[in-house]
Amino acid sequence: MKSYNIAVIGGDGTGPEVVREAIKVLDVASAKFQLKLNYTHYDIGGDRYLKTGEVLPDSVISELRKFPAILLGAIGHPEVKPGILEKGILLRTRFELEQYINLRPVKLYDERFCPLKDKKPEHIDFVVVRENNEGLYTGAGGFVFKGTPHEIAVQESINSRRGVERCLRYAFEYTRKRNKDKKLTLCGKTNVLTFAFDLWERAFHEVGQKDFPDIKRDYAHVDATTMWFVKNPEWFDVIVTDNMFGDIITDLGAMVQGGMGIAAGGNINPEGTSMFEPIGGSAPKYTGMNVINPLAAICAGQMMLDFLGETEAAKAIETAVIKVTREKVKSLAAGKMGYSTTEVGDLVAATL
Repeated sequence: MKSYNIAVIGGDGTGPEVVREAIKVLDVASAKFQLKLNYTHYDIGGDRYLKTGEVLPDSVISELRKFPAILLGAIGHPEVKPGILEKGILLRTRFELEQYINLRPVKLYDERFCPLKDKKPEHIDFVVVRENNEGLYTGAGGFVFKGTPHEIAVQESINSRRGVERCLRYAFEYTRKRNKDKKLTLCGKTNVLTFAFDLWERAFHEVGQKDFPDIKRDYAHVDATTMWFVKNPEWFDVIVTDNMFGDIITDLGAMVQGGMGIAAGGNINPEGTSMFEPIGGSAPKYTGMNVINPLAAICAGQMMLDFLGETEAAKAIETAVIKVTREKVKSLAAGKMGYSTTEVGDLVAATL
């Protein structure tokens, strides 16, 4: 029996509620496919910060390095100033654990929940590979004359050949492994961001031509990408982009696939500790009401198993989620599913 040690951070708001349902489903999958998942829970988030002033202790980061995977609920507390937890927990974990890939599958399970006219599951099935350690999110820049009428704020986008190329290689390899249309689209802004995306575009074609001649290379400006997500999402197979553009287009992707209630993502270090999470926020107004949709967290658990190499168990969870989505829930929105949070978890577990 294979055994995996998993770090669990329930986090803030409804995070612990959805993580509980993800673990419920993972436990059923573990029993069915003869796996053992050993969970270590960490009290990290807004409540801890308010009590102790600690965001993410160095000792916890050191411990997290020892796990192959982290399952995260949500970060964000209404009583904590925006940016403190997000930078101190999410960005610090992504950067210090070198989770240099943000992986976001965008897949429609039921056309009832798609806001786009006449689009069905066969039309919406693509993946966004977002660079996760560089760009505007490094925090490079600063203020001059802050708080005066002459104030200047500079935020710099950092793009290294190493960082860009390792992201591109992951995207090419993922496109090859996915084996769908075998087409990789670079999403950028080469006509305006002529330094950063000159590097991205050159590296894209050099790496593709030399090492991935079987993968079709495509390019789209980020503004055009958002248009095609809405008009012709079937055009896309795998998209690779920088940190900021990836952050934006993946939220649009979530809406196209039915909303935040079904959207999961992974922060991937292919050689180290990776972190999986529902991409929706902590939804504090729903905390403790047992109405939040846990399907995204369950899908995050599915992505985690796939990353660990347990593809059969991962596929079984996805199949169960699809069945529950199509046959049971009335909506993917909180409070409108027709079932409680725990009941949706029970449905997926029973179907599995």
